[in-house]
Amino acid sequence: MNEEKLLALLRLQKSKAIGDVLAKKLIVNVGDALQIFKEKPATLAKINGIGNYVIKHLFDDKNIKLATQELAYIQKNNIAFSYFLEDDYPIHLQNCIDSPILLFKEGNINLKNKNIISIVGTRNLSSYGRDFCNNLIEELATYNPIIVSGFAYGADICAHKAAIKNNLQTIAVLAHGFEQIYPKVHKKYIHQVHENGGFLTEFWSEEQPLRENFLKRNRIVAGISKATIIIESAEKGGSLVTADIANSYNRDVFAVPGRTSDIYSKGCNNLIKNNKAHLLTNANDIIKMLNWDIAKKPKPIQKQLFLHLSENEQKIHDLLHEKGAQLLDAISLECSIPVFQLSSILLQMEMKGLLKPLPGKMFELL
Repeated sequence: MNEEKLLALLRLQKSKAIGDVLAKKLIVNVGDALQIFKEKPATLAKINGIGNYVIKHLFDDKNIKLATQELAYIQKNNIAFSYFLEDDYPIHLQNCIDSPILLFKEGNINLKNKNIISIVGTRNLSSYGRDFCNNLIEELATYNPIIVSGFAYGADICAHKAAIKNNLQTIAVLAHGFEQIYPKVHKKYIHQVHENGGFLTEFWSEEQPLRENFLKRNRIVAGISKATIIIESAEKGGSLVTADIANSYNRDVFAVPGRTSDIYSKGCNNLIKNNKAHLLTNANDIIKMLNWDIAKKPKPIQKQLFLHLSENEQKIHDLLHEKGAQLLDAISLECSIPVFQLSSILLQMEMKGLLKPLPGKMFELL
């Protein structure tokens, strides 16, 4: 990605009143982040959800200065990053409509392995929870999963350490920029995490670990993986928020049951009782539910289609062939086709017998 486009993305990220969903809508409708700032405000105002208030902040000169400073930091420190429309962006996260348009990363992250699980829980992890976490990751090690967590006290750091001990890749998702670390006591683990995976964050270098940032961080933890595991949780807590987000993404959620009298088992017990999480007693529950025990079948050779496909139909076909079933919004973003146009194209492809709709606004090839 060239410097000019990255600067445009940083400006977009910094613009007040523009979250990730709206930013993606702008990019999809205009075609490119750089082009957004070349368009006339009147043209942008025609896009649904883009009013005068949004446009005012979009073209705020302060954003140019701040974005230029952050760009200099990225270049000076060789900070790697992933753009949501490029291949190196986490594939599971790519399907989440509110995922960050940019992710900054450090370390040796390799997301080719699709066996990605997130492990979260209370910061006040009991000896029971710690032993369960360690044993679980050890038993899963044969399947070489990537272990994701938030680098916090308790369950998070336990999961990272257990992954490292079993020579597994681990990814720490931060609620702040790379210029600091939280909690500070975990600085001693930075090198190990770098060597065995790395760090991800959507936040700029100087961003502090504010309360609202942890809530934003949780959606990345939930979205980047195939399943989220709650080791222990009180009746209320951040890990339950992560579980809710994972459910909203149609991901599997697992919870470790505990005694009804244990404070830090109430959250997990409630998730299970309310059918918001699968009961997790050992590694086999995950292996079977996620089909890790089934040997990968060779991909069938793509059939030659004798139907004439338009350029947009071909884009959609290629995407679904490569990545399988996709959400409507994900297809729109990946293929750069506005949703209002995409719906009619998908209907035409359905009539041609090329694909079928699934529940939850998902589509897959026949």
